[in-house]
Amino acid sequence: MSATAALLDFVRAHHVLPPETRADAARLLADTLAVGAAGSTAPGAAGVLAAAMGWGAGEDARLIGSSGRLPAASAAFVNAFRIHCLEWDAVHEPAVVHALSVVTAALGASIDRMGGCDPETALAGLAVGVDVASGLGIAATSPLKFFRPATAGCIGAAMAVARIEGVEPLEDVLGLANSFCAGTMQAHVEGSIALPLQVANAARSAIMAVDLAKAGLSGPHDALEGPFGYFRLIDDGQLVTYTHQIGARWLISEVSTKPYPSGRASHGALGAIAASGVAPDDIAWIELFAPPLIKRLVGRPFTSEMTPAYARLCLPLLSALMLTDGCIDPRRFMAATFADPAIADLAGRIIVNDDGTPDPNALSPQRMVVTLKDGTTIERTIPATLGSPDAPLSAEQTAAKRDLAALLAPGADPRLFDSPIAWFTEPA
Repeated sequence: MSATAALLDFVRAHHVLPPETRADAARLLADTLAVGAAGSTAPGAAGVLAAAMGWGAGEDARLIGSSGRLPAASAAFVNAFRIHCLEWDAVHEPAVVHALSVVTAALGASIDRMGGCDPETALAGLAVGVDVASGLGIAATSPLKFFRPATAGCIGAAMAVARIEGVEPLEDVLGLANSFCAGTMQAHVEGSIALPLQVANAARSAIMAVDLAKAGLSGPHDALEGPFGYFRLIDDGQLVTYTHQIGARWLISEVSTKPYPSGRASHGALGAIAASGVAPDDIAWIELFAPPLIKRLVGRPFTSEMTPAYARLCLPLLSALMLTDGCIDPRRFMAATFADPAIADLAGRIIVNDDGTPDPNALSPQRMVVTLKDGTTIERTIPATLGSPDAPLSAEQTAAKRDLAALLAPGADPRLFDSPIAWFTEPA
């Protein structure tokens, strides 16, 4: 059996999630919906909604965080943007894939247009889609060239939607989804709002792939392993690395949640800074020694002219805010903050070093050294980042994140925070 066939068999199979896996899926769904609600008021959200409303009328699916309905593909686009735009969404770290962002948006639109869904069926579909998206990332051996949350996310989301709607042949859905994969790391390099737009496009493309297959259109059947397939053009790697044990463990249980609305690569340092208790005025400088992906993703220079999208990925700025505020609040990503001389001074004392780790996709371990003005040094190792399965958020930290998300989304349906599974599976 080919690796692609094994993947499709896994998608088709009947799954009853183990209790621990079901709990993880429900927890991560709640986290994703809360983050999406918060993103409904983020910079760019109004423009995204306005554009989507111009793509055609329809009331298939609801929006996360605000009233109104759109055709399923358009709703998936808007909701995926809202989930990812604050950089607060969950991520499978070894895969470097924000799998829940695309899968939740596309699957939610599908459930809405079906008129609702049994919660167990929905959670199983979510877990399958996240598994496929994360599995593609695990199988990758190359540094990110395309934006993997969008490319792998599109394929995982299409598989989840096709599964829940009973669409066959899955080979055509897979081939069409791969044909629609798009989004490069250039948006990340520039700190562009195109980054969450790429995630949004992936969710819309997943719905389109399913709808086209339903209408009888076909896609290439060797989309992952063929000579011009996913693992030739988008990522290097061998799909069998994932599929030889597919289903033996549920990858959704390995997904990390984000305590801070910033790039995941910043969280190791931010958590260590928060735990250090040092006063800003006492710091001479802070050095982070981390895998090359950390420096590549968030080691970018501070600039007073940055955009909010760039700011979320700028560790010097984020560290200065953590030292000053004791938290990361997305409302601080504005021109007045970037122009603050005290913030700029602190940001200038943050140094990000590449520690030479050979794995191009590794986010840990990391080491932080704080040098105080009196010459004292404080060293912390960071074996696991806060919010990862090895360092989960406490109940208090989870509640604080949910409360801030609710504060940022005053017009959201309360069920998003109080009964997220019901909101997801029972369209009002």
